[in-house]
Parts: sequence; C-alpha cells; structure tokens
Amino acid sequence: MSAMILVDADACPVKDEIYRVAWRHEVPVRIVANSHLRVPDHPLIERVVVSDGFDAADDWIAEQAAPRSIVITADILLADRCLKAGATVLAPTGKPFTSASIGPAIATRAIMADLRAGADGITGGPAPFSKADRSNFLQALDRELVRIARSPKM
Repeated sequence: MSAMILVDADACPVKDEIYRVAWRHEVPVRIVANSHLRVPDHPLIERVVVSDGFDAADDWIAEQAAPRSIVITADILLADRCLKAGATVLAPTGKPFTSASIGPAIATRAIMADLRAGADGITGGPAPFSKADRSNFLQALDRELVRIARSPKM
C-alpha cells in the first residue's frame, strides 16, 4: 500500500498546502467532512462527506488510518486513535503527534476544558495561525512523505 493523506477538513487551515505537497509526491488525499467542501478537481483528491453524526468524520478517519497514512488534524483525541492504528499524525502547525506526546496532550486538553468550564465566561483558544506555522507544516508533511516513500512497503 502506498502513502495516503487523510484530512480532518473542518477548520483545517492548510488544505491548499496539502494539495500542493500531495501533487508533488503523487500521493492521494481524502478530505473528510460532514458537509460539502470545495476541493480541486484532480484525480488524487477525493472528497468524503460523512453523516452529520457526532464524531462521524473522526470515526471514518480513524477507521482508514494505517501505518502508511498521514492524518492531518488538530483534534487530540482523533490523533490518539490514529496513532494507535499506526498512522503518522500532524497538526496543521506541522507539530507531530507521537506516542510520547499524546498522553500529556490529552491531559492538558482535559485540564484546559476544566479551566474553561469554571472560568465564568472567560475563554481562550489557540494562537492565531501564522506564516511560520504554515511553513513548519509544509516542511513536516514533505519530510513525512519522503520517510514513508523510503520505508519498505508492507
């Protein structure tokens, strides 16, 4: 099986970058969402529209995740599921999720959820997406595709 990129497409800020890198490496991409998103008309790009059920896109991606796939998501719980399936997982900032980093990330997520719940209307969010994040993502995706291409086929 060759490499494949699976994208948790809702609110993914790097879809255009994914397409460019995928075309250069000739790797198929599945854009997964529970609503119709515009995607380029290209044989390597496939739009997958799942039901609007809770976590339907996450469930589809987790079921497809495999050792030669790269999953793009900011969702920590989805990242954990995909890592357990052997996939490589990258955040849109290019930061890799790994078996060593996912436990602390889940714990931090839970702590932040508790803090927000008790913050009496005070909320925070991720830092604004930057040019450096976009550049880091492009480098990370390219690096992982090269690594998969060089690894023995299963």
